[in-house]
Amino acid sequence: MSQLEKVKELMELRAKARLGGGEKRIEAQHAKGKYTARERIALLLDEGSFEEFDMFVEHRSTNFGMDKQKFLGDGVVTGCGTIEGRLVYIFAQDFTVIGGSLSETMALKICKVMDMAMKVGAPVIGINDSGGARIQEGVNALAGYAEIFQRNILASGVIPQISGIFGPCAGGAVYSPALTDFTLMTEGTSYMFLTGPKVVKTVTGEDVTQEELGGASVHTTKSGVAHFSVSNEDDGISLIRQLYSFLPQNNMEEAPRKECTDPIARMDDLLNEIIPDNPNKPYDMFEVIGAVVDNGEFLQVHANYAKNIIIGFARMNGQSVGVVANQPKYLAGVLDINASRKAARFVRFCDAFNIPLVTLVDVPGFLPGTGQEYGAVITHGAKLLYAYGEATVPKVTVTLRKSYGGSHIVMSCKQLRGDINYAWPTAEIAVMGADGAAEVLYAKDIKESANPAEELAAKKEEYNKLFCNPFNAARYGYIDDVIEPRNTRFRVIRALEQLRTKKQVNPAKKHDNLPL
Repeated sequence: MSQLEKVKELMELRAKARLGGGEKRIEAQHAKGKYTARERIALLLDEGSFEEFDMFVEHRSTNFGMDKQKFLGDGVVTGCGTIEGRLVYIFAQDFTVIGGSLSETMALKICKVMDMAMKVGAPVIGINDSGGARIQEGVNALAGYAEIFQRNILASGVIPQISGIFGPCAGGAVYSPALTDFTLMTEGTSYMFLTGPKVVKTVTGEDVTQEELGGASVHTTKSGVAHFSVSNEDDGISLIRQLYSFLPQNNMEEAPRKECTDPIARMDDLLNEIIPDNPNKPYDMFEVIGAVVDNGEFLQVHANYAKNIIIGFARMNGQSVGVVANQPKYLAGVLDINASRKAARFVRFCDAFNIPLVTLVDVPGFLPGTGQEYGAVITHGAKLLYAYGEATVPKVTVTLRKSYGGSHIVMSCKQLRGDINYAWPTAEIAVMGADGAAEVLYAKDIKESANPAEELAAKKEEYNKLFCNPFNAARYGYIDDVIEPRNTRFRVIRALEQLRTKKQVNPAKKHDNLPL
């Protein structure tokens, strides 16, 4: 065979590999409103940047007639490329090849990409669209999953890991996305569950659809398993690109900076009047975030889960930051089990990847009740406390209104190594609000008074003057400064600039024992 013939053979094999499971299966994929693995990669990466690995890999199974079902690439497309010029590694499961089911060789392809990413210090993006383990390969498929999970674990906190769920993801397959940093699901075409509707029906008697059991809405509102829900794959791919723009390549890099076109000293008079005179009246924390961050741009994470706390990425003077903020508009901004878990994992991610934390506080306490106590709100609240306490990235905290009791401590207080702690003049930093405190402290005076209602009102006012203000905490140095609300953007940016060279190291240890 001549060299030209060999080159022609190569081109033919490449064309065959790019067809995956064939034209009919590609048409079926499109009919479901889904892109193919290669189309997804082409949309996600910069044009012409994709370098594919292992295009000619085939599975090695001969059981159940599998030797007659062989496809080049074996159901996953792997390689590397760039997003806005920055290197990423990627794997995308191909549902057109044996339902995207995971074989031993598919797992080896995925593991190779993950090993390369760790070697060079670049993120991994995984696009999941698979019917699960390839049953014909038995324990070899299970071993393949375990090899992937082990790499997810070792990569955690070293390189960012993002999972896009663009189709089925069931059984053991769900644990890889669960181990990664961010998970995104498409509405109507993706689902995640450990056991499917048929098994659920057999074991528990429950009738449930795939969507009701593990659709995007379930995992972004009820379970919190997924961080983002998108209406279609185009939006999902765009969101992954946007998310990546806030993240460093690895844990040894600083958080990315972009040129800032928004004046540092920009003031928004709205902030000077946003806090209602009535302490029980809500306002929208998103208005505060929008007024403070660069160009009002904020990428919210976990938008529909535990809405009483807000987390997400923004920029301050071009610097990527993580924002954590209580939301008075939802459950009065109270902390509970889900809010604590949601915020704690985000804080730990930001700390792992050198992304400074900006915390906006308006928290009346922890949600009371047997449901919370029996659900271990103590342990879950401790996760957030722990996350802030161990974080060594720059931490700037601004208390806007309420900051009571244990919830004051948990929300990045000075004693949890908050670097710069500001407060607005409207801040109420105390063990508890005046209503509860007056009834405890002055119970005898109120009881013996000729007019208990008047006496209670007077004692509340007395307590408010003494404690429900930022100046008492400022006297002890627990608040570094009381600032004019409309000047918050400038003060936070200046604090972050001051902290750019911060160096803080935790005690040497094998690993911590986070309260799980």
